[in-house]
Amino acid sequence: MPIIDIHGYAIVSDNDCIADEAGRTPDVLRNDADWAYFQSELNRSALTVLGRLGHEAHPNPKGRLRMILSSSATGLERRADGWWWNPEALPWGEAIAAVLPEGGRVAVPGGRRVFDLFLGIGYDAFHLTRAEGVVVPNGVTVFSACREGLSAEAMLSERGLTPGDRRILDPAGPVSLAIWRQGGRNS
Repeated sequence: MPIIDIHGYAIVSDNDCIADEAGRTPDVLRNDADWAYFQSELNRSALTVLGRLGHEAHPNPKGRLRMILSSSATGLERRADGWWWNPEALPWGEAIAAVLPEGGRVAVPGGRRVFDLFLGIGYDAFHLTRAEGVVVPNGVTVFSACREGLSAEAMLSERGLTPGDRRILDPAGPVSLAIWRQGGRNS
């Protein structure tokens, strides 16, 4: 059976937000060091899974293979810009078997509904970047449960992930990164 390795990626504020109240990434969450890290991680991935709004907001100039979550898909559809998947119509196991029959790394950069979905499917790793000292008022949280006061770290811990060492991506921010891994595999 092919191995599928699911990696989540998010940069969040101190109040666990990934976007402002309009659903856009605010400038305070944009960081060149984080972006460079994220792009290098996408280069290591066989597939990127994201929501329709993220797909529309971020062009795909490198032509990376994408799976776009959308209720407009009838199940799994191959379109000119990627695979369109409706998780309500087709289970993850069937969708990923069709898209990556040989297996590989799957990058999941969100948004919130996508992050929530994959909490249930299961992350092998989650790359949680923090823009420290930043608050996004009334923003969109990385996970729905963060709106109820749970932190992103608490959600990842509840799903059996453990953090690796915190590393500083940009001391000017500061912007830090901790990679949470399933089963404590933090090498």
